[in-house]
Order: sequence, then C-alpha cells, then structure tokens
Amino acid sequence: MKVVVQRVSEAGVYIQEENYSAEISKGIVILLGIKTGDKEDDVIFLADKCSNLRIFEDENEKMNLSLKDINGEALIISQFTLYGNAQRGNRPSFTEAARPEEAIPLYEKFISRMKENLGQDKVKSGIFGAMMLVKIFNDGPVTILIDSKSG
Repeated sequence: MKVVVQRVSEAGVYIQEENYSAEISKGIVILLGIKTGDKEDDVIFLADKCSNLRIFEDENEKMNLSLKDINGEALIISQFTLYGNAQRGNRPSFTEAARPEEAIPLYEKFISRMKENLGQDKVKSGIFGAMMLVKIFNDGPVTILIDSKSG
C-alpha cells in the first residue's frame, strides 16, 4: 500500500455523475494506492503515519506539527494508478493494483482509521472507482510518498 500525501490550503473532490462533492480547508490530501496482497496492518501503519506526519510549520517556521496538532482535515482519494508500471511500452500496466473486491474493504478501513485518529468530521473522501475531479491547492508545495512495505 502506498500514499502520496500533499499538504494543502484547501482541496475538494467532485463527481458529477453521482452529484457528489467533498471539500476540506487546511490539511492533507491522501492519494491511496492499494496493491494485491495488502493487509489491515498496512492500513493501520499508513493511516497512523498520515495522521501524525509532521509537515505543518510551527511558530519558528519549522515543519514540526502534525495534522492532529493543527486540527486539520484530510481528504482521501483512492488511486489505483499509483501502481501503474510504465517500464515497458507507453501504456502503463496496472496488474499490481488490487482488484476492487480486495481494495474496497481496505480503502474503507483506511477511512475509518483516519476518522478514529482525527474525528469523524475531519475526514472526507472520494468514491472508490468513480471518475473524479480533484482540486488540490498544494501548500508549499509539500508532497510526501510513503510505502507501507518500505519500513
């Protein structure tokens, strides 16, 4: 399982076909990729890491505060393309990405764990498998990549 975490001043996700939108102010956008074979341990590791990642500036302008510390919000977007492999040819292969029947329960557990960590009202999400428009105002810019299998 891997995430791309972006510190944002604001962000939103919009799904026209579903008449759905979710927006956050200061916080993080988490692009979440789930790989075949990922487990609940990966969910817990990454959700806890994202909740406690110190990427917000303190009074000395040092990245020393977490999302919890600033009472920020999180927007979680499923993104199977994080497991796209374009080493051969020009069209990426997505064979490493988990199929929906495996990925959806892990995606939902990730959202639940983030809500446990931050509070129900602090976590928003897209809709798994939907074609989404995502608005991201990256603050910094600050972008962090984390893979649950690297540590």
